[in-house]
Amino acid sequence: MKPSELRDKTDDELRELETELRDKLIKLQVARATQRAANTAQFVVFKKDIARIKTILHERTLGLAGSGSADADAAKEATA
Repeated sequence: MKPSELRDKTDDELRELETELRDKLIKLQVARATQRAANTAQFVVFKKDIARIKTILHERTLGLAGSGSADADAAKEATA
C-alpha cells in the first residue's frame, strides 16, 4: 500500500490492518516452513506494509505532520 492511502485511514483502521497483515505473514511463514509457500516475495511486501503502518501511527502519537518530504522542505527553507 502507498503511504498516502494509509494516512487517509483512522488509527483504529490502521491497527486492524496491521493485525490482518501480521496474520497473513504468520500463515505465509507456516507455509514456507512446510514447503508450501508459492510466492515468497510476499514476505517483503507484508513486512514493509506493517512498518509503514507502525511509522504512521508513531508519527501521529508524536504529533508530527506526517509528510516526510514536506518536513524536509520546511527544514531546508528554515536554514536558507
